[in-house]
Amino acid sequence: MKIKVCGLKEPENIKGVLKFAPDMVGFILYRKSPRMVEEKKLSKWMDQNEALFGEIKRVGVFVDAKIDYVLNAVHDFKLDFVQLHGTESPEYCREIQDYWNFSSIRRAEFIKAFQVEEAFDFSDTRAYEGLCTYFLFDTKSEVRGGSGHKFDWAVLERYKGLTPFLLSGGIGPEDVEAIGKLAIPQLAGVDINSRFELEPGIKDLNIVETFIQKLRK
Repeated sequence: MKIKVCGLKEPENIKGVLKFAPDMVGFILYRKSPRMVEEKKLSKWMDQNEALFGEIKRVGVFVDAKIDYVLNAVHDFKLDFVQLHGTESPEYCREIQDYWNFSSIRRAEFIKAFQVEEAFDFSDTRAYEGLCTYFLFDTKSEVRGGSGHKFDWAVLERYKGLTPFLLSGGIGPEDVEAIGKLAIPQLAGVDINSRFELEPGIKDLNIVETFIQKLRK
């Protein structure tokens, strides 16, 4: 079960989370989000603290961003994954892949997020099969991620795709047992964010540590 801690913002808080060795850490690169990182500050800090990340993967979260912005961010933040949290099309993904395939710039893998509600049609994911390493199923809301609200996890049984997914949307410290009971073959991990915060972008380190320890037992 992979664990992604998303919405990190401040260097000292990031350093604290890295000590718990999550599989992935996520950084919001969307200016309308209260968790948007200070790009120059964070990029410089990452360059100076490369060793802290070890095997932990870095995820940049984008919402309908210009392709040049994504390509530059992958380089500047040494991203391993590009998480697309908007209305990005399969063609958008392919265009980015073309840049990676025909140049020497740093490349990453894709995570495509989908906003899920009771009536969500999981066939909408089919066009992204083969393009993305993971899908991410988040709660449908007016904000793009970090809403703190869950969707009914029972709808996940309707997902018949081949791409493994990360479960997101309102996951809290109390959900460890319920997550452990999910018997869905494509479930690869969980994405935690707002329910673990002291304020937007700042995680409660004690709660994050306890959650990771319990989920990995």
